[in-house]
Amino acid sequence: MSSTSRHPLVWVPSLYLAMGLPNVMVGVVAAIIYKNLGVSNEDIALYTSQMYLPWVLKPLWAPLLEAYRSKRFWVISMEFTMAAALGLVALCLPLADFFKLSLAFFWIVGFASATQDTCADGVFMTTVSKTDQARYSGLQGMCWNMGAVIASGLLVSLTGYLHNHQGMSWVQCWVVVVSLAAAAMALFGVYHLRVLPPGSPSHLHGAGLGGGLKATAEAWITFFQKPQIWMMLAVIFFYRFGEGFIEKFGPLFLLDAREAGGLGLDNESLGHINGTVGTLTFIAGAFLGGFFVAKRTLPRSFFILALVLNIPHLTYFYLAQTMPVDTTTIAVVVALEKFGFGMGSVGHMLYMMQQIAPGPFRMAHYAMATGVMALTKWGTGSVSGLLWNAVDHHYLGFFGWVLVFSIPPVILAWLAPFPHDHEQAPEGNEAPAGAH
Repeated sequence: MSSTSRHPLVWVPSLYLAMGLPNVMVGVVAAIIYKNLGVSNEDIALYTSQMYLPWVLKPLWAPLLEAYRSKRFWVISMEFTMAAALGLVALCLPLADFFKLSLAFFWIVGFASATQDTCADGVFMTTVSKTDQARYSGLQGMCWNMGAVIASGLLVSLTGYLHNHQGMSWVQCWVVVVSLAAAAMALFGVYHLRVLPPGSPSHLHGAGLGGGLKATAEAWITFFQKPQIWMMLAVIFFYRFGEGFIEKFGPLFLLDAREAGGLGLDNESLGHINGTVGTLTFIAGAFLGGFFVAKRTLPRSFFILALVLNIPHLTYFYLAQTMPVDTTTIAVVVALEKFGFGMGSVGHMLYMMQQIAPGPFRMAHYAMATGVMALTKWGTGSVSGLLWNAVDHHYLGFFGWVLVFSIPPVILAWLAPFPHDHEQAPEGNEAPAGAH
């Protein structure tokens, strides 16, 4: 059976697993690596946040890929590139200059992952029928998040096991685990050489650099000609504003020693709580959010979903104030925040799909909208270290400010424009269903 005719179940799960794992390695696991290796919270927040930039900037080069080779080629090439770059991260961790060197290689992983995301979504959207896109959209989200479970849950827990029970140093633990992630990406590349379909060629295929640049310019011009686009971009940018601070400093708070104001968890507990339990509750919340919107429609659900996402930010303020020692209590509280994040994120993704993406450049415009979403992560992560210094390294004050930053998203959600009637809006099945 040729790759073009293989059943989607043969390649869709592995494709979205291969998208979720490197994304979380760069966005979450890198910060845990540097925390274990003694890098300061300020440097972790500042430098790892810059690695969100590839997802911010991907609309600049995404249309150019359409003019050269197939979508399959770019997906597989990027998977092997990420395998090599992660292998180099593992090799440089024992070195004196590991921080600078590993950041450089993580940057390569980030650019390759952002490119893979764009082309993998293109393979899915141009290969699978609209009916089957709807059928497998839930599978996409589940597999993407399973990649997150593997990266931030199982792999982080494994480092804790190796450190606590095998007596390995943190450097040795992370060399082993990052090497396993590199091997996983190489295996994805080998598997997709056999089963991944090429995707339908774009009308730009063979047009060369000139055609790609012309299409890029047209996509950007039409994007900013959309009605009420600036207000919609403000909604997208601020929707997860408070969450951005939690995403960067939440794991650091859970890992920091109690004398430093943290909860003093080890990597095994963090991997279980923030990876496995947290991601599974995120998935449960996402599915519930999807059912909620399907029943009520997006315009009638959007404000409620914004509340569901932002109110649970109280959980980290509560943890910083009460400082519980029971791991089960901490897990339950963190799971509540992740559940709200999962359910509320549905509104974010659907708003981009249904209100910003519609038009002749749907794929490019959706990529631009997700770039704005990544810009939020970059911005909040970049200034979170400054906020950490401003509150004199007190987590209670830090998470108190997070509550303040969670107010504008709710106000903007109430004021959000809906230029496309929900009954005529394109179904969410034409965009990726799971990246967060």
